Formats: sequence, C-alpha cells, structure tokens
Amino acid sequence: MQTDYVQRFLFEELDIRGRLVCLTGAWQPMLAGRGYPSTIVSLLGHTTALNVLLGANRKGSGRVTLQVQGSGPVRLLVSDCTADLQIRGMAQYGSLDEDFVSQKKLLGSGRLSVTLEDLKTGQFYQSLVPLEGDTMEAIFEHYLAQSEQLPSFLRLYADGSALCGLLLEKLPGADERDPDGWDRVTHLARTLALDETRDAQPYDLLTRVFPEELMRVFRLYPVEYRCPYDEAKVKDLLRGLGREEVESILAEQGEVVIRNEMCNHEYRFDARAIAEMFG
Repeated sequence: MQTDYVQRFLFEELDIRGRLVCLTGAWQPMLAGRGYPSTIVSLLGHTTALNVLLGANRKGSGRVTLQVQGSGPVRLLVSDCTADLQIRGMAQYGSLDEDFVSQKKLLGSGRLSVTLEDLKTGQFYQSLVPLEGDTMEAIFEHYLAQSEQLPSFLRLYADGSALCGLLLEKLPGADERDPDGWDRVTHLARTLALDETRDAQPYDLLTRVFPEELMRVFRLYPVEYRCPYDEAKVKDLLRGLGREEVESILAEQGEVVIRNEMCNHEYRFDARAIAEMFG
C-alpha cells in the first residue's frame, strides 16, 4: 500500500479540481532527532503539506520552497520540495509557554515566502505575502487567493506520525456547471479527519468523503524524504575556505564542526582529518 503520496483528481461534472497529500514514512524522518513539541510538529506539518501540494503541480526540474518567518516564538518554518517530490524541512523557535496557545500568537507578525526555482537554468520566482489569518490554513488560503487567482479550499492536519493536506480549486465556469457544486464539495471536505487518512487507499478515501460526486483520479505520485549525509560536499566547502582559515578554526576550537540545520546532520573534523583533507 502506498502511504506517502499525492493524488490529483477532478470532479468531472463540476469543474473543480483537487490534490490530496498523505505522508507517514516520508514525514517521520523529518522529525527524527529534533525533539519538536507538538505545536511545532503541527505547524511544520501544515507547511510541509502545502509545500507538497504546490510541488505536485510543478513540472520539469523545479523546486518549491516555503518559508514562514514570524516575530513570535516560532521564528522560521521551512519546507522544500523538488519536482520529483523529494522533501525536507525544519523549524526554528524560541521558548514556548502557555500564553502561546494559538497559531497566531506562536507566529506573530511576519511573512510567507514561496520560491519557485528552476534547477536547470538557475532562474527563480519568489512571492511574498504577510501572515494574514489566525491559522496556518487561513494564512495559506490568503496566499493561494493572491497567487493562484482561483477560489481555493484548504484542509491541513499533522501530528508526529502522519500529515494530510487537501486542496480544492474552483475553475472558471464551475458555477455555470453547477451553482451549488462548490458549496457542496467544500462542505463535504470539512468532514475529512487526519485519522481517516492513515493507511487509507487514496481512491477509497476520496470516494468516502465525496460519495455522490463523479470523480476522475490521475496517476499517484510517490513522496519521499531526502536529506542525505554528504561528507564529501562539506569537505569541498572547507577546501574552498582554504587551509589557513580552516586550521585557524581548528586551533581555536580543537576541531572543526559544520552543522546542517536543514537535514539535522553534524560533521566533525579533528586535526588528523583536516591534515588528510589538505594533504
């Protein structure tokens, strides 16, 4: 059974399209060793779910990066998704206490940035919107309303073992096809719960949520977590700094430590390793 996927679908008689993402095995490695509290897990999960929903609509060699930067205890949420749906992400946050019970208070004021990058040409497009809304769903719906130019409906769920995201988009002419269609399917979409998505086949899940609607489903896209431990790349970085600079760090600190926050990897080099690197 495919447990990490994006499913694209279309309501044939309504001119409404959708995407459904459900992750378990690709989500849990992003959290491994982080020790994130449940509130941070939820916020990062929401960010990752939307990132994958956007990434699934890209073609070619593109990469989609979402960054939520706030003035509250949660300073940064970042999720990265390639065109072949390889994901990674992280959160940075300060002290959390009982006063920060809502997502709005956790984030404070700030901005959402969405960067679309073409890995072949190096060109990228970035859009910035303020964090308008009391929840991550509201913030992201505000972004979608400005960027997609289509009425959108979004549902996001996440805990430490799974995440799910459902995005519906109302295409031009939908009201002419069925004036009640959009209200009907969004009402049904609100009934979706995270527990329903665990270990569920996507087609079975969609037909359970929308039992009366004629639906076309497309090819299932697998999603995987990818943030490899790459010591060779770090060594190239140190060689680029030059032997004198690296040895000065070694003399001051006793070892050279490089931390990759995005992947939660740490690279340590002692005097012998540095000598061999520049040998």
